[in-house]
Amino acid sequence: MVGGLAPERRRTQRLLLRGFTDADREPFAALNSDPAVMEHFPSPVDRARSDALVDRVRAGWADRGWGLWAVERADTGEMVGFTGLSPATFDAPFTPAVEVGWRLARAHWGQGFATEAALASLRVAFEDLGVGEVVSFTAVTNSRSRAVMERLGMHRDPADDFPYPSIPEGHPLRPHVLYRLDAATWRLRQG
Repeated sequence: MVGGLAPERRRTQRLLLRGFTDADREPFAALNSDPAVMEHFPSPVDRARSDALVDRVRAGWADRGWGLWAVERADTGEMVGFTGLSPATFDAPFTPAVEVGWRLARAHWGQGFATEAALASLRVAFEDLGVGEVVSFTAVTNSRSRAVMERLGMHRDPADDFPYPSIPEGHPLRPHVLYRLDAATWRLRQG
């Protein structure tokens, strides 16, 4: 799907994007167990599942050479969440695809960190890895993430919206929106 290697670390104006360390497990588990952070997911994530996610993220980097980064504030050194790229391989009309995603601790919302980190992830996707298109998706009700997708320059066609396959029918979070950004559009905007 994607060739090449992503930089192991990426610096933005205010953030350091880097590999997860064992020291990140506790703050990552705290944000994953926060009901507000996990409002648009079926349930908060307990410590064991959070640690398993860290392990999968690390394995993804080892296997593919790209993936999700821990997001660290450059001014405080605090790990505040994650951003990056992941393969979307579940059964949907647009998969397989490369997804850009993010999740930040509530105390760091509203400061533009998600957009800043995701833009760096898109730069890696299009400029370093040669990805042709990146997608992002979320529950229809997740207005905060949808606003980030729009700030990133991603576009939504309502015909692409889909029911998330692992969420049961009738669940209010099952309806998802899909946003897309292709490499040609990215280049035009950079140019």
